Amino acid sequence: MKRAGTADPYRDTDVIDARAPRVNQTVVALACLGALTSGWWGIASVMGAQLILGLLLGRRWCLPCLLYFEVIQPRLGEGEIEDSRPPRFANVLGAAFLSGATLLHLAGLHLLGWSLVAVVGALAALAAATGLCVGCSLYKLNARLRGIRPGGVRSIDLVEVGAASMGPQVVQFTHPLCTECRELESRLRAEGRDIVTVDVSKRRELAHKYNISVVPAAFTVSGDGSVVSRLA
Repeated sequence: MKRAGTADPYRDTDVIDARAPRVNQTVVALACLGALTSGWWGIASVMGAQLILGLLLGRRWCLPCLLYFEVIQPRLGEGEIEDSRPPRFANVLGAAFLSGATLLHLAGLHLLGWSLVAVVGALAALAAATGLCVGCSLYKLNARLRGIRPGGVRSIDLVEVGAASMGPQVVQFTHPLCTECRELESRLRAEGRDIVTVDVSKRRELAHKYNISVVPAAFTVSGDGSVVSRLA
């Protein structure tokens, strides 16, 4: 069946269909549950290895990703497109915890090993069922601690971001495939805001300069470049 969508899952890796992480979290939760109920910790170890393969070699090596992009998405259509960095960070944490559990089991510290498996399984089940991804939240918290918060960006060079005028306006860091970015831009334009957009896929140096770790990120900027407030 032909895939229809705006983002290619294997090339546009800086974004992801928001439903794909939910599928991955479901598989992780089931693997951890299987390990806990069967008493065979190797199931969790294999899941950890699978997460590592996907992180290192790409989505084509991630079996839950293939399940979603090759089987589920072609039938349901593309969901909302979001920044892939938060769920990727959650996968890093899951892989680290499951790898740690494997080492603990190998060392004979089974109670501690099972505790890590249970934590990963519980958090994956929570994310799959409710959309509350603790690893994603930790990524965003870390971004705020590094400056991505109201007041963290104090000024933006309007000439550098391509503003057509030097009057007060909104500077929005965006990605052309990001659903939430498009929705935010449409809402701001409907409010009559003067907007200049910065495509982080093309202007990575500006995303780095202004510590933009998650899109959309939008700032109200005065004519002299001073940031008045953060809108998103």
